[in-house]
Amino acid sequence: MKFIDLFAGIGGFRLAFESLGCECVFASEWDKFSQQTYQDNFGDIPAGDIQKIESKDIPKHDILTAGFPCQPFSIAGVSKHNSLGNKHGFKHSTQGTLFFEIVRILKDKSPQAFLLENVKNLLSHDKGKTFSVIESTLREELGYHLYYQVIDASLLLPQHRKRIFLVGFKEPIKFNFPIINPININIEDILESDVEDKYTLTDHLWQYLQNYAQKHKEKGNGFGFGLVDLKGKSRTLSARYYKDGSEILIPQIGKNPRRLTPRECARLQGFPDEFKIIVSDTRAYKQFGNSVAVPIVKEIAKEMIKSLSNKIFLEIKPSTIKQLELPLVF
Repeated sequence: MKFIDLFAGIGGFRLAFESLGCECVFASEWDKFSQQTYQDNFGDIPAGDIQKIESKDIPKHDILTAGFPCQPFSIAGVSKHNSLGNKHGFKHSTQGTLFFEIVRILKDKSPQAFLLENVKNLLSHDKGKTFSVIESTLREELGYHLYYQVIDASLLLPQHRKRIFLVGFKEPIKFNFPIINPININIEDILESDVEDKYTLTDHLWQYLQNYAQKHKEKGNGFGFGLVDLKGKSRTLSARYYKDGSEILIPQIGKNPRRLTPRECARLQGFPDEFKIIVSDTRAYKQFGNSVAVPIVKEIAKEMIKSLSNKIFLEIKPSTIKQLELPLVF
């Protein structure tokens, strides 16, 4: 099956779908550093800003994939925009409108199926109004049969990362999200054995983070650094990890904790060790923080391909297939 990779980032969707024998016929990513990583690993440069690409220039495909920009809908993104007095969600002047680029392409190219990924907060943003617009647009305006589910990547990876996945089919065919059997993988399983000293926090930064956490603790807030249990799961890796690494810190005996290395971030997202990391650490942290959890996407892709291949039609049009949430593993 042929698929396109929109808002491609560094190719997490592509890794998952190509590992199942699918062929990527088009990719789009506006960030030049992500384009560089994508080219280093897949051999071709994604087209640029999707807003400047006409539908006629996109090849025919069976499946559209997209992890469309989530910052306007994420908890952190909403808080940031509120603090700056900016609009968020669909009112955001640029990022929030990019969902409608997906709508444009779905309308013009009419692929058999799509897979979209976003933050869990998309469901509750603006008291559910944002998701209501998305749902009605995909179902009623475009005529897709929609399924959606929130999945925590901790089922297959050593980090808690709740994301909503939306799967749509042009025909009323049966689809089930995968029943994922959790695997026993912890932070210590993805750590490198020999790590440079530059990843260890300076005394100044470590003291600052401790003081910051204490200040918020006294105020009854939950803000603070995340010193991980090596035999457990980490917090969610974010694109801001490059700033101080505070959400995921690795304890060290006899010295200050350290950040994850870029390779460890890649492993935390399920990227294979063969995946090339050519860019700077700062760029790599942003890229992996913005990426998808590859093994989770692969499990969903398997079920999509199975549904498209078997085409077992539903007896009743699924006008209200509700979202489910897999049991979380802690």
